[in-house]
Amino acid sequence: MHEHSRRPVDFSADPQPERETLSKAVKRIQQLKSELNAIILAHNYMVPPLQDIGDFVGDSLELARKAAETTADVIVFLGVTFMGETAKILSPQKQVLMPRLEARCPMAEMVRVPQVLKLKDQYPSAPVVAYVNTLAEVKAVSDICCTSANALQIVASLPDDEVIFVPDRSLGAYVQRHTEKTIHFAHGYCPTHHRIRVEDIMELKAQYPDACVLVHPECTGDVLDAADRIGSTGGIVRMVEELKDKYQRFVIGTEKGLIYRLQQLHPDKEFYLPSDVVVCPTMKKNRLEYVLDCMENRAPEIEIPEGVRVKALEAVEKMMAVK
Repeated sequence: MHEHSRRPVDFSADPQPERETLSKAVKRIQQLKSELNAIILAHNYMVPPLQDIGDFVGDSLELARKAAETTADVIVFLGVTFMGETAKILSPQKQVLMPRLEARCPMAEMVRVPQVLKLKDQYPSAPVVAYVNTLAEVKAVSDICCTSANALQIVASLPDDEVIFVPDRSLGAYVQRHTEKTIHFAHGYCPTHHRIRVEDIMELKAQYPDACVLVHPECTGDVLDAADRIGSTGGIVRMVEELKDKYQRFVIGTEKGLIYRLQQLHPDKEFYLPSDVVVCPTMKKNRLEYVLDCMENRAPEIEIPEGVRVKALEAVEKMMAVK
């Protein structure tokens, strides 16, 4: 680990637009938001200026619920494409804009329909639980979706003794720890979360023994074993709120962007990243100038074939119904 990565995360050195340029872009985005009757949904992993312009910032499940309930005509989704697809699945009558359609989650690309169908042939009595980090066509051949926030509840809600879980092998293994059901999972994974090494966690724990370690379930099993708590990005936000009177320092085992949000919520606390490489390059393809451009031009837009959307909707709605 580099020496500077042992200090609280500092966003001041990150590339930022010039202040005047930033101010003009934000002002124009606000104007366009009013003209389009738009809502801006930003994932926790977005760069600071994009979190700042979000009407709502959250994890995949929180953003899906916002997309389903909004009265806006246009949803501007700041995240990766499967998130925009989920919004379109839930709100087909709305226009869903994304600054960069090439911001595609590598994990979602690791499992395609033929692989899911092969697993269904191998385990015909097992329902398919599709992590929300999947393409729309994969959701369309699945029985129910889940997020990292509700995967345990989703699997527990199923009456079956065995379950097919796609695509994330790490989240699937985490679920397996908490259920007697047999989990048959694919071999997708999050490259960013797999860059978090248990050695880096242990080094930080040695330097700051009073720190609380909170990690995402997409991390490898040895990292989960070293954590004090495990949760989705939204779950980690809630955990810090719950534990703020007990801890001054937190080691955050997930993508760097979440730490910016935590710093805004708890400016008196110290937040440490296990490594300076825990950055998702795909999420970082979203930039302020691209947001402005997509709102000016009302493009790029998420479009899903209706037959695929309707089938995927069944899986997503089943997920949303589980409390």
